[in-house]
Amino acid sequence: MLTDLAVRKAVARDRPYKLSDGGGLYLLVTKAGQRCWRVDYRFGEKRATAALGVYPTVSLAEARAKRLEIKKQIADGMNPSAKRKIDKITGPLANVNSFQAVAEEWLDKARREGRAEVTLGKLKWLLEFAHPIIGARKIGEIKAPELLAVLRAVEKRGHYETARRLRSTCGQVFRYAIATGRADRDISADLRGAITVPKVTHRAAITSPMEAGVLLRAIDAYSGYPVTHAALRLAPHVFVRPGELRHAEWTEFDLTKNVWTIPAEKTKMRVAHRVPLARQVLAILEELREISGNRRYLFPAQGKRDRPMCENTINLALRRMGFDSKTMTAHGFRAMASTLLNEQGHWNPDAIERQHGHAETDDVRRAYARGEHWEERLAMMKSWSDYLDQLRSGAKILQGSFRKPPSAAISG
Repeated sequence: MLTDLAVRKAVARDRPYKLSDGGGLYLLVTKAGQRCWRVDYRFGEKRATAALGVYPTVSLAEARAKRLEIKKQIADGMNPSAKRKIDKITGPLANVNSFQAVAEEWLDKARREGRAEVTLGKLKWLLEFAHPIIGARKIGEIKAPELLAVLRAVEKRGHYETARRLRSTCGQVFRYAIATGRADRDISADLRGAITVPKVTHRAAITSPMEAGVLLRAIDAYSGYPVTHAALRLAPHVFVRPGELRHAEWTEFDLTKNVWTIPAEKTKMRVAHRVPLARQVLAILEELREISGNRRYLFPAQGKRDRPMCENTINLALRRMGFDSKTMTAHGFRAMASTLLNEQGHWNPDAIERQHGHAETDDVRRAYARGEHWEERLAMMKSWSDYLDQLRSGAKILQGSFRKPPSAAISG
């Protein structure tokens, strides 16, 4: 019979010695003097032995508790040997199991996968809303109401879209915790329908030819920082995403082939994107080279040589020119180009979409639409820049439908 007294006597006896309680648990005293707890068990048709630790570090009561845990694992259909192997792999991670620690690991993983620094910055900013409330909590113990409290705090500020994105981001963190053995489920899924659905609002954009002409003339007359002026002049011609424009680097431009290749890690779709450069764009770049040609970025921040211009620089410049946030935004140049190019009716809609850096969302259609429509895009971007010149000069632009027959519209 195993008792504390029997164990102490066994330890003092001549070696080796084995003291068992008849239930599979025993203390083994080896020739070398080690005093080890062992338990024999059967899983399926196989017999096995598990080590439970060394006496007196592991007491008799603790050894019995460990034996009980093994019995529970067997009753649940889990092989105790396989469980120990899993624990050995996940053990080091389990010691770093707070929500904030797991979130930081997940961000590091996203960085290794090539996520853009702008995207990483936004994800980190979102998670900062959660850390004061649940950051120190063990991620596997966090309940849905706790995460809801985080989202409610954001909602109270009127930031409904931020709350929606935060729930999605936290969900990715929880799923990473599941994969690394530190959580059992993604509790963010329980909060679907529990937070306010933000009203979809489109970014303000000028989309009529006449108003576009007014905007282009206002840009020409802009008297602010020369680098900002160049970005404003370039934006309508290339209509890339604002982040792609302000992070543009001189090494991305091939001025012999007249093309700008935006690396995959900088694009939203994680696919390299090519922008044909019309003669008007080349002229702007030639002027800009005199200002920032010896720096990394085309549009460096004022007074900061190795950093791109700030995220709101172009929007602030538009406000200074008299275009409020309900009229035009930095992102609005994309909508302006999409609307006017489609209204012209000269171009394959797929070519317009490809030039905007959009991916086909329909799986079947994407399987058959693998071409980039590059030749058509070359012609389209040249024509687009010429069209902007006409708008700028105030030339009369004919209105009406010029759309080709369906068979011609899908060619190229």
